[in-house]
Amino acid sequence: MKYFAQFCLVVFLVFTACKQEKKEEEKDKKNEVIKQYDTFGAKISSDNAITSTALLAKFETMKVGDTIDVKFVSNIKEVCSKKGCWMKLPLNKETETMVRFKDYGFFMPLDSKGREVIVNGKAFIKQTSVKELQHYAEDAGKSKDEIEKITEPKKEFAFEADGVLIKAE
Repeated sequence: MKYFAQFCLVVFLVFTACKQEKKEEEKDKKNEVIKQYDTFGAKISSDNAITSTALLAKFETMKVGDTIDVKFVSNIKEVCSKKGCWMKLPLNKETETMVRFKDYGFFMPLDSKGREVIVNGKAFIKQTSVKELQHYAEDAGKSKDEIEKITEPKKEFAFEADGVLIKAE
């Protein structure tokens, strides 16, 4: 009986040591992902992110007012040059989505153009009014003739991100 108790103790120690080793391996994998990406906003993982073309396919089935929760991968086409308060991400060669950040809670580095990102949040379809489009054109310094040519509202693919991972340089 004395040896049985010692045997059980040895078996117990072996199994707990194996569990500890697995936890350390998982921790190392998470640290590796953290080193590959800079995190902004809510902490997110790179798991289950879809491609930008897959997101475009989802957008094309949506109507104005529809919203979906999604995580996707793209490269930054453009970022706000003043604060980093928005970015444009291409969905394909012709189409892009404007990404803003939840509650204006975080910003992107101003020099992040071209970097790979994983963005988590809400994708939705937005219709921008003629008046608003004309206002944007005026702000962009367009001529009066160009502004007057804007006569129809524009359907846009929009995104509100709660967390972003940017590929580390």
